[in-house]
Amino acid sequence: MPVLTSGQQERKSKQRKIRNSEYYDMEGTFDRLYAESKKDKTFNHLMEIIGSEENIKLAYRTIKKNTGSDTSGVDKRTIADLAKLSEEEYVRLIRKQFSNYHPRPVRRVEIPKPNGKTRPLGIPTIVDRIVQQCILQVMEPICEAKFSENSNGFRPNRSAETAIAQCMRLIQVQHLYHVVDLDIKGFFDNISHTKLIRQIWALGIRDKKLLCIIKEMLKAPVVLPNGEKIYPTRGTPQGGILSPLLANIVLNELDWWIASQWEQMPTKTKFKTRSNAQGTEIKSHAYRALHRSRLKEMHAVRYADDFKIFCATHEDAVRAYKATELWIKDRLGLEISPDKSKVVNLKRQYSDFLGFKLKVRKKGKKYVVRSHMSDKAYKKAHEKVSEEVKKLAHSSDDNAQFMQLQKYNSVVAGLHEYYCISTEVSHDFSRLAFSINKQLRNRLKGDLSKKGQLRNGFIKEKYGASRQMRFLHGRPVVPLGYVQSKNAQHKRKSINKYTVKGREQIHKNLAIDTATMLWLMRNPVKGRTIEYADNRISLYAAQYGKCAVTGIPMNSHDIHCHHKVPVSNGGSDEYENLILVSKAVHILIHASSEPTIEKYLKSLNLDNKQIEKLNKLRTMAEMPPIIL
Repeated sequence: MPVLTSGQQERKSKQRKIRNSEYYDMEGTFDRLYAESKKDKTFNHLMEIIGSEENIKLAYRTIKKNTGSDTSGVDKRTIADLAKLSEEEYVRLIRKQFSNYHPRPVRRVEIPKPNGKTRPLGIPTIVDRIVQQCILQVMEPICEAKFSENSNGFRPNRSAETAIAQCMRLIQVQHLYHVVDLDIKGFFDNISHTKLIRQIWALGIRDKKLLCIIKEMLKAPVVLPNGEKIYPTRGTPQGGILSPLLANIVLNELDWWIASQWEQMPTKTKFKTRSNAQGTEIKSHAYRALHRSRLKEMHAVRYADDFKIFCATHEDAVRAYKATELWIKDRLGLEISPDKSKVVNLKRQYSDFLGFKLKVRKKGKKYVVRSHMSDKAYKKAHEKVSEEVKKLAHSSDDNAQFMQLQKYNSVVAGLHEYYCISTEVSHDFSRLAFSINKQLRNRLKGDLSKKGQLRNGFIKEKYGASRQMRFLHGRPVVPLGYVQSKNAQHKRKSINKYTVKGREQIHKNLAIDTATMLWLMRNPVKGRTIEYADNRISLYAAQYGKCAVTGIPMNSHDIHCHHKVPVSNGGSDEYENLILVSKAVHILIHASSEPTIEKYLKSLNLDNKQIEKLNKLRTMAEMPPIIL
């Protein structure tokens, strides 16, 4: 039973979003916006692009693939309701919103946090989410051209891993052992709407109609769980599609202010820069010159509203703390939470960041980074895996146990992939496994054994050599205590969603969308056999997530598992009788109507070899071959 890990959440849609842009021929437009923004051009007519038919269709395709597309807002509608509309009706509906935009109220739900408190999440209606997606697609390339390299959250091709890699470099290579941990009090709830609009204007986005729509979004009424309606005057709701981009716009000014204190400080002499293996610019000569001055070195690493400032001495860190606190209050109208903000000496204490805790230890004459799962992350992981074990033990029958085992394996493998960049990851997971393995043995009462079958696939490749491997009724259980560490990787400068060469690098680096694999595991087709569910996952790994006919990577909602020999003709759910194809290809395999065949042939633009593969499947399905 092959399993792929969840990986970094930011990775899950890279290739999918690029393919979507290609499908609707929007790449050239987004590339142009990015290039022009790099040259500091201002944009006064963005609504023409935002309201274009291609951009609106692209927004639907993107939203449809999101896991939250089935969540309803105050109007109780989901993506399924929009799917019933014709293309013309759908485009007309969204364009109508832009003509005189008044957002519907946002439904608020409370999400429990590990500390017992709750995090408010705002859920706009599905139509408002489409509107926000249309705007995001056009604003993002403009903003990406202006954002700092030190910002990692909710941006293309950046993740928690790239943020941790930056921290590791600043500590281990640049020897900055004093860290300012800053927490902005109620950041998302206290963003100034007026200041935000000015910051958007400063980025060159000066389409007044667009700015008015964004203002209306920010002022959208919020319906609380008790039915009470409130009208916000500050903040941007967490849960909105546009909110992460707006948050990055707010803090972009902070990124560049911190960079101006050291990294971007001008020098009398123009020093050359060089790039390291990751494509990161190294200004070693300029930094040497700055070190000879009396300037205090400081570097920031940010992920959304969670950020750190690295300094060389305790005194520098204290000054950076005070200066940043005052700057945030004066320029952004936000306050620092004194209880959660502090200066940390990494030689003595750990500093928490994105589920990790970082410290340095002496090794010979040098100090090296020592990182663990943070205490909160460890506790949360223990609770999560423990809960999956309970569900596994209480499965009602063999089929339910099979499905739950896939969920358990995906949770464990996902934890491994996220935390494998920790230097002490083996120690953390050994300690975690000691407790969880006891639960497995006690709750499953002898059903676990060392004997079972390992198919070719991810589990065999990654965990097959482990002596900790166990089987539940012959099915592999991913060993919690067996994890291989790796170094956190920086984002290569050559990787860019909005340049031709940058996209080539993304396609080259991504083989399988691991989140789609997990989606398949957690969402089996109802009414199908265990064999069907298991083979569907095996095929996804075997086909590298690509359609068997077109060779294009598929996302979760686009994957159709086709029986080569129809079930009605005695076809089975065996591996050899199944194949994964995209929804459009599956329709073509069974299509008998000429208009339908013509429509999908035109959209897919298949070459002769692909037509040959398609006709082979049509023949097996007792349909006449398509002759061009």
